[in-house]
Amino acid sequence: MNTWDAVVIGAGAAGLFCAGVAGQRGLRVLVLDHSPKVAEKIRISGGGRANFTNRDLDPRAPHKHFISENPHFCRSALSRYTPQDFTALLTQHGVPFHEKHKGQLFCDRSADDLIQVLLRECEAGGVTRWQPCGVHAVHHHDGAPHAYSLDTDQGTVHTHAVVVATGGLSIPAIGATDFGHRLARQFDLPIVDPRPGLVPLTFDATAWAPWAELSGLALPVLIETGEKKQRTTFAEDLLFTHRGLSGPGVLQISSYWHAGTDIRVQLAPEQDWLPALSEAKQRSRKLLANELAQWLPSRLADTWAQQDPAWQRPICDVPDKALHRLAEQLSAWRVQPNGTEGYKKAEVTLGGVDTQALSSQTMESRQSGLYFIGEVVDVTGWLGGYNFQWAWASAHACGQALKKSL
Repeated sequence: MNTWDAVVIGAGAAGLFCAGVAGQRGLRVLVLDHSPKVAEKIRISGGGRANFTNRDLDPRAPHKHFISENPHFCRSALSRYTPQDFTALLTQHGVPFHEKHKGQLFCDRSADDLIQVLLRECEAGGVTRWQPCGVHAVHHHDGAPHAYSLDTDQGTVHTHAVVVATGGLSIPAIGATDFGHRLARQFDLPIVDPRPGLVPLTFDATAWAPWAELSGLALPVLIETGEKKQRTTFAEDLLFTHRGLSGPGVLQISSYWHAGTDIRVQLAPEQDWLPALSEAKQRSRKLLANELAQWLPSRLADTWAQQDPAWQRPICDVPDKALHRLAEQLSAWRVQPNGTEGYKKAEVTLGGVDTQALSSQTMESRQSGLYFIGEVVDVTGWLGGYNFQWAWASAHACGQALKKSL
């Protein structure tokens, strides 16, 4: 009989790391993945250099950087395996890295350095990996010496524990599926409705037509959504696209935006618009668009001035009411997306296996011997390395727990 202490489904960041941790603690571990390529999401992340963690992560206050129905669930794992722990591992393997922006750490050379570290950690633990190898069914056998059997492309395997590290629905082109969600439902575990996260926003084509011409233009902004206590704000770059908005600020806000609500963008956030425009009106005879170009990219200034006939004249001739209207819009440009670019462009999946059904200490579900780690769980981090750190931390917690339970 083909037997293992633990079978990990998914050869991505969380799956490989968990397998290495468990294997190095003496367990016989098998990793299965339906894709022929190992850790493809790592390979394409961070522009090919993998933004693998963030120095600014505060495990004592996970709600600052993580979204979940229970944002405090991730505190236990994140506090027991920190960004410093992971960077120490990379240093041990001789992988150079650097900080790029707001605590974001990237590999100096390429994301493949990170993949090779994970594979070497698995090798050190004697981990066996079958790729490509699909899993067709998972069965639970009450009272059997090995509680689970899995029907795979390479036959049936038997194991004490199953670890689901299959990720979310984002980027189906590299193999993302809903396997983890389906398996959770099979064992009556609740799912928080998934939706695309860290994803570009789209707008009605007709309404967006004037702005579509700005495709490729980027600038720093303040961007927010939500009202009162639910308000979320980011100071990041915004990028115009043919279909809507993207860039780091928009990706961040997309995880908090809900259909039918607007987003507000403050252009040139360091600028106090009304005094600046009023002063320019007193001293200048230039077209309003030309004056705006001292604070905004000229293409954006031109497009903005075209939105109102009162703004298509020398600034000295613009009525005060029209100038006030312009200042208000530049300070809080309100736009309502009609959707997102979907999972094909989303960097992560919001929602997933409900944390109420999981142990924050071990990542084991209330279905004994069945564990869920990484993106398949309802824990989603900000842009900037937070999701990878959740992968490392949840995988480490699970790998340690497997040894204790077996």
